[in-house]
Amino acid sequence: MHQPPDILTLANKRPVLQDDLRVLQEKEQQIPGSVQYVIRRYQRFPSWNVDDTGMLVYHYEKSDPSSNYLELKFCVTGNVYCKQKEVECDSCKFSASRNCQERVESMDVMSFRFTPVQLSQFVKPRKKNDVLTEDILTFQHASSFSKILPLCGKTRMVLEALLNNSYTGSLENIFINAQMQMLLLYSMDCMIGEKDIESFSCKFLANEADREKIIKAREVLLQHIGEPITIKELSRKVAINECYLKKGFKEMFGSTVFDFYQSQRMEHAKYLLYEKGLNVTEVSVMLGYSSISHFSTAFKKHTGLKPCELLLR
Repeated sequence: MHQPPDILTLANKRPVLQDDLRVLQEKEQQIPGSVQYVIRRYQRFPSWNVDDTGMLVYHYEKSDPSSNYLELKFCVTGNVYCKQKEVECDSCKFSASRNCQERVESMDVMSFRFTPVQLSQFVKPRKKNDVLTEDILTFQHASSFSKILPLCGKTRMVLEALLNNSYTGSLENIFINAQMQMLLLYSMDCMIGEKDIESFSCKFLANEADREKIIKAREVLLQHIGEPITIKELSRKVAINECYLKKGFKEMFGSTVFDFYQSQRMEHAKYLLYEKGLNVTEVSVMLGYSSISHFSTAFKKHTGLKPCELLLR
């Protein structure tokens, strides 16, 4: 089964622990045959370096067509949430009230899922030179994939409207359905003319099962931030040989396994030191370092600062 990357991890460039997320507002509707969406607004902490990110997830199950779906995911920042009004009120938005105690910087995560039945209404008779978008809408593309989407101005306007609309009940459903179709249009527009998702120089990555193993390896690394794991152990966990693991990881994620792992550990260390207020010894132990000096050396190499210098800022 296809396991797409976590949109929060992509946007924040490091794993985000659920315990660190404070939900300010949540909307969810999961009714078969109708609108399928989840909108969660989280508090954004100043130290989080979050990029606005979009992603398209195409999930294809040859043996079980009823499980097929197309999902659009977005993570955006820059909005302000007013706890009193549960929207981005005018006072907060335009800074008319700098002393507003209800003003909270937010990070918004949205997911919109389309079933084959919902997408079938947009499909026209096929042509000989069909592009990738037609194969996706008709679920003729024979393998699952995830694709990062650029957030153009039009997409941002739709997302902004979704986050701050004041409709309720049936009118809200109508509004969200309409906006979801606009998001689908803009997302498909990004892919018009493409004949395939991507080509890999590593031929074995053409096999979806092998790509899934590389993605799984990345997830395992994130799960072992505090428990160092060797390449040999990692390759066994995901059932792929070491050579394929190293080459495939580099091609799919643009980084070696070691560099990715070290980067994620140091980003998590920054969070533990700066946000959680833990001392250097505690963080060193939590990340599995045998000595404080080894941890300090790795931290300075990644950040340019000694751990104690970060604590003084």
